[in-house]
Amino acid sequence: MNIRDKLYSSFPKALKSDVEKVLQILPETKPGFFDLAGKSHELDISINDSKIAILLNNESLIIPYRINILEPDINKENQLTEIQRTILCCIYLRHSNGFIRQKRLEQLLNKSDYFIIPFTFELLGEYLIEILEVLDKHITGENIYLYQRFIRDNPEYWWVTKCRIVSYWNQYYRFQFPKIKDYIGKSVVDRIEVAKTQPVHNKKH
Repeated sequence: MNIRDKLYSSFPKALKSDVEKVLQILPETKPGFFDLAGKSHELDISINDSKIAILLNNESLIIPYRINILEPDINKENQLTEIQRTILCCIYLRHSNGFIRQKRLEQLLNKSDYFIIPFTFELLGEYLIEILEVLDKHITGENIYLYQRFIRDNPEYWWVTKCRIVSYWNQYYRFQFPKIKDYIGKSVVDRIEVAKTQPVHNKKH
């Protein structure tokens, strides 16, 4: 399976034509390097072999763990439709560069499409506190029921995510936040846990 096929499998089949438009503007290279002679070398785009299998509206999807690819030309990006720009941001939420992940998450703050959730949800189980702070803003009373629905369909993934949060707190933030309840990752999880015990809103996305 090539890289573009892997990205197709990250989104519902109903979005295939929009995903195709997005893939057409993705650069063919990823950030390169300079050798000792000062010569620039570009590298082919790549996706980490690790993957995240999830269920979304009874459809099995595979989310890449990490991608390495340059961001597209801004002029080409501006020509995309709103839904296509959302898809693009989701793809870059899996980027190996944390600053890019944070920037793209900030562009999704007011978005509530259900297909976004697997990408934002994976960020919950990561360790960069700056991204968790943005994610805390993204999860609101208007869309928390989407997370509620997602974890009901993916209970094992939810359990693994909660374990990761505790592990990262213990490894990176225990001295900064001696009480885990004060760590933002745990705070977000607690909000979702409360929502999980409440009836699912009858909304369609």
